Amino acid sequence: MSVRIIIDSTTDLIPALRDRVKVIPLSIRFGEEEYIDGVTINTKEFYEKLVSGDVLPTTSQPTPAAFGEAYEEAVSAGDSVIVITIASKLSGTYQSATIAAEDYPGKVFVVDSRNVAIGATILVQHALELADQGLSAEEIFERLLKIRSRIRIAVVVDTLEYLHKGGRISKTVAIAGGLLSIKPVIIVENGELKMVNKARGNKQANAAMNKEIDKAGGVDFSMPVLLGYTGTTDELLRKYIAESAEYWGGRTFPSTIVGSTVGTHAGPNAVAVAFYVQE
Repeated sequence: MSVRIIIDSTTDLIPALRDRVKVIPLSIRFGEEEYIDGVTINTKEFYEKLVSGDVLPTTSQPTPAAFGEAYEEAVSAGDSVIVITIASKLSGTYQSATIAAEDYPGKVFVVDSRNVAIGATILVQHALELADQGLSAEEIFERLLKIRSRIRIAVVVDTLEYLHKGGRISKTVAIAGGLLSIKPVIIVENGELKMVNKARGNKQANAAMNKEIDKAGGVDFSMPVLLGYTGTTDELLRKYIAESAEYWGGRTFPSTIVGSTVGTHAGPNAVAVAFYVQE
């Protein structure tokens, strides 16, 4: 018997994960147009629509039946299941996954990641590491519940336009901030987005983000670290990596494009770091 990992499509996949997890997609709606995340629309196409449209997209969680079908396949094969979902504060996906799991007591364990995007990704990475060590699904479940509160995402936002569209800042603040090239720094903690700093220009914003990472508790380098970017180019991420080489002590980390849940509010050209704070 093995342990299968099931995630939802808000978790940003990296090559090491693609063949090791089962993805349950959310739906994304742009006005009257609805798409299945990762099936009928990919991340690049999402950002192209985000930039060209006037209305922010919305998402809908999968049904319990969608999760139940995946559970049945795994349990029928003799496997147990760990499910890792987007924060329950941000989506009803955790509730759908939990409802479906009621039919599989002792076989399916559902974890509210209390995070999103690359923050959920590094929790999935740790789950796979534990599975490789031979831990049971129940043991992995207990470990994840204990460690999830240590995950943070730090984000430098390149444009204030989408924070304004999402109602997080006023139009006046957005216009003034744009004229001054203000770049907010956001921390995602326990499913909540908090604006913690702001700087003028990308270079100062990158330094401010590193400062906020230290203030959050510093990075536990024994755990997964993942870099991310929004939009269709990683140019600003590469600039951040070059400017922060000394901060990271010459270490290198994998990177990936960040999907719709963070991208909707941050807009294109944001730079993000997901990490575990030190104990």
